[in-house]
Amino acid sequence: MQRRGAGSGLRVAAWVLVPLGLVLVLGGIGYFLTKYQGVTVMSEAMEPTYRQGERLVIERIDAGGIRRGDVVLVNVPDRYQGGPVLQRVIGMGGDHVVCDGNRITVNGKPVDEPYVMRGEVNPATGPYDVRVPDGRLFLLGDHRGNSNDSRFFLDEQSGSVAASGVLGRVQKGFTVPAVLVALGVHGIVLTLVGIGLGIGGCAAGRRARLPLTAAPPWPVA
Repeated sequence: MQRRGAGSGLRVAAWVLVPLGLVLVLGGIGYFLTKYQGVTVMSEAMEPTYRQGERLVIERIDAGGIRRGDVVLVNVPDRYQGGPVLQRVIGMGGDHVVCDGNRITVNGKPVDEPYVMRGEVNPATGPYDVRVPDGRLFLLGDHRGNSNDSRFFLDEQSGSVAASGVLGRVQKGFTVPAVLVALGVHGIVLTLVGIGLGIGGCAAGRRARLPLTAAPPWPVA
């Protein structure tokens, strides 16, 4: 006699938990890949903040998420041979950016720039006074003596670039967001539990299929 259905509940639970766990794990990975990307610093223009060869994590943002002081990865089709570059946002649409050679002001307020290479505010270029057009950004490198930035394109819309060309913002001290960690941990746990239940269900089914041996009759006296 066989016990039919033995272990079927465990197997059903496994069929539910394993796919659910994998969905959570792959969903977390997919979210990370759509939200973040890794880049390698290709020049010295952002030293000493970011050095050539350093690996960075870029968070993808739209134009509405940009703030002054952000270091952004931006694509400017008619500059830099079409490749994206890392530069710092100094002015945004409507801002009045002025440099007298010694300091930069934005809308009349001095900009504190502790990140600039050896205190270089504006080497190799003259003073400038620009109004950033709407929807555009005025960008500078931190290594002002070795950065081909907005200062060198002042006759092209005040040196600005389109905010829509920003591909993302550098994440300082990047750590994986807690929600992604939680998704990954829960997904792994559900997957392992599901696999364990599936193994248990299969084992129970095999045991149920074994024939039951009848007990021998009592010996006749």
